[in-house]
Amino acid sequence: MDYVLGIDIGTGSVKAVAVDTKCKSFGAFQEHYSFTSPHPGFHEQDPEEIWNAFKKSMDGMIVEIGAMPKAICLSSAMHSLISVDENGNALAPMITWADNRSSEIAKRLRSSEIGLSIYKATGTPLHAMSPLCKIIWLREHNPDLFKQTHKFISIKEYIWYKLFKEFKIDYSIASCTGLFNIDQLTWHTDSLNITGIDSEMLSEPVQTDYTKFLDSGIAVVIGASDGCMANLGSEGIKPGIAVMTIGTSGAVRIASDRPLPNEKAMTFSYILDKDTFICGGPINNGGIALQWWIKNNIEHELGERDYEQLFAEIANVKAGSNGLLFLPYLTGDRAPIWDSESCGVFFGVKLEHGKAHFSRAVLEGICYAMYDVLDAMQKNSEPIKQINISGGIVKSEIWMQIMADITGKDLLITQTEDASAVGAALLAMKTLGLISDYAGLLNEKPKMIKPNPKNGEIYLRNFMIFKALYSDLKNTMHEFYKMNL
Repeated sequence: MDYVLGIDIGTGSVKAVAVDTKCKSFGAFQEHYSFTSPHPGFHEQDPEEIWNAFKKSMDGMIVEIGAMPKAICLSSAMHSLISVDENGNALAPMITWADNRSSEIAKRLRSSEIGLSIYKATGTPLHAMSPLCKIIWLREHNPDLFKQTHKFISIKEYIWYKLFKEFKIDYSIASCTGLFNIDQLTWHTDSLNITGIDSEMLSEPVQTDYTKFLDSGIAVVIGASDGCMANLGSEGIKPGIAVMTIGTSGAVRIASDRPLPNEKAMTFSYILDKDTFICGGPINNGGIALQWWIKNNIEHELGERDYEQLFAEIANVKAGSNGLLFLPYLTGDRAPIWDSESCGVFFGVKLEHGKAHFSRAVLEGICYAMYDVLDAMQKNSEPIKQINISGGIVKSEIWMQIMADITGKDLLITQTEDASAVGAALLAMKTLGLISDYAGLLNEKPKMIKPNPKNGEIYLRNFMIFKALYSDLKNTMHEFYKMNL
């Protein structure tokens, strides 16, 4: 059987998805791993554990199918940072996108002229998630590790080095570091200057179709970031179509032939390939907020049945959760507020509110946060008529309906398997010449969810309160954050 393997290296797991030469996915293998938080605001992982999960997923999928793939292509979570020696060995745990230790550095950059100049040149928001801020933090707070570091790399670069013993970074992952000039396709001089490093301490940037071969003869395409791949895997590379992905976090993205900077909302512009930018904004609190809520209401290990029970319980709760609102900023948030010191809030709580109201409010709060990004994107792009949706949200009819009602857009489920891994497989197919174009390859009759206008009226009113509530509480959140450091 001829097939291609797309492998997505995510925040919580590696997932390999097999896609046949007709661009249909037919198998998946997933391997999970953990994270540690040794100090408040820290979020770290063991890169060797992720490498082992990568090998297990790749080998497991091949064994399950019983045949070798024609090619493998890599998708990866963005913004990770690993300090390595000259042999590619990690000198410390990997700092993930969720790590918040450099929030003060990001805040400082956002209020400076050089910071805004770097944002425009690199397309990367000024936030603690970015390797730019992480490297500055290491230089200021861990100078010994900074001096010992041969190169600063991402998790995909770490795996690529394990496979081929070379330090390479694709333009897509490079474009989300805050260190890479997306117009000139080189490391950005001003970014290097403020981090105190030179280009020799970073990998060599290459196109996203850069290919090497394993000893077995299998072609391995370096690929792109998970966000860009999710757009590709969700058929979101046409004008007027947005892609929403909700996994642990969430993102809203649209394809463009040019960067779409927005200084106020600080939306990103990342590279998919030489012809396409994927522009949008990420939120911190997607599925992780729902997981937090459920885990605090059960006394056993979290499982799929717990999610199913929650979705069933909220079915009879009307839109708007009877006047209950939830700000989902449990880990601070990124676009469009870019506030690492924000926090979660239930607002409007009354005696008549029960568990089901709170549960629905959590889902609605996540959707409001996503719509906040979409609203910002629509101010800087052509009109968005359709949203292609992917990630964990597609497992719940009621969650998707809430999203359709809040956005007022038609929602299409174009890919029920992991969209990032499927996108990686498609990129490999195009690189190998197995397909000439991406258009219309995935799902001829996608499922559509239409918005309910009556619910939309309720949600629009509540959304305005949602935005005002954050604005009113912002200073109090910051004061409270500092009091509890």
